[in-house]
Amino acid sequence: MKTSILLADDQALLRETFRLLIDTCDDLMVVAEAADGAAAVELARAHRPDIVVMDIQMPGVDGLAATAAICGDRELDATRVLILTMFETDEFVAQALRVGASGFVGKDIGAGELLAAIRTVARGDALLSAGATRALITRFLATAEPAAHLVPPGRLARLTPREREIMTLAAEGRSNEEIAQVLAIRPLTVRTHVHHAMAKLGARDRAQLVVIAYQSGLLRPARSSSDRTPVIPPPAPSAAP
Repeated sequence: MKTSILLADDQALLRETFRLLIDTCDDLMVVAEAADGAAAVELARAHRPDIVVMDIQMPGVDGLAATAAICGDRELDATRVLILTMFETDEFVAQALRVGASGFVGKDIGAGELLAAIRTVARGDALLSAGATRALITRFLATAEPAAHLVPPGRLARLTPREREIMTLAAEGRSNEEIAQVLAIRPLTVRTHVHHAMAKLGARDRAQLVVIAYQSGLLRPARSSSDRTPVIPPPAPSAAP
C-alpha cells in the first residue's frame, strides 16, 4: 500500500516540484495540495493522508497552527506532519515539535533526503538528528509549558525500567542504532521498547515521546549541554532482551 501525502505550501511551483518527485516513487503518492494552513486542515480531514508535508510560513493560518489542529484532531491520529521550512531556527523547530510535528526538514533539502524524510516519518520514527536536536531540546523543550501539556507522573510509572532507560536515551537525540550499541542489544529490540513506551504514554510518535520525556522530568537538561543530568533508572535484570 502506498503512503499517501498532502502537500501544504503557498508556492505552487514548489508543490508541483514535490509532486513530480514523489510521483516517481512506487511507494508514495500525493493525494492533495494546499496553499495555506486552513486548506491543509480541511484537506487532511477529507483525505486523511499518512503524511502532511507542511510549510511553516503560509498566509492566513500558518503551518504551526495547522499542525496543531491536525495533531489535535483524534480522527487524524494516523496522520503525521513533516515540517518543511526555510526558517530552521531552534524556536520554530521547538514550536513545531510541541504542537505535534513528527520532524522537520529545510527547503534546501535534496530530493533523496526529502523522500527519505517522508519514509522515516511514515514509519513512525521522528526525524531528529543527534546533533542539532540535542541543542534544540536542551534549550527549548524543557522550558515551562502549560500544565495541560504535561503527562501525569502516574503514567510514567507504567513504563518498565528498560523502557524508561531507552526513552531517556532517545530523548538525548540518540538513534535506535546508537541506543542498541550503548545497551548491547539489537536495534529491533530498541524499536520495540520505544513503541511500547509510546503506547503506554499515548505518544503518537517518537518526537512526541521525546517532548514527554522532558516535560515530565524524566530527563532534566541543565543550562549547558555539558552538565545535563539524565534521570536513568538502572535496568532490571528481567527487562533485558
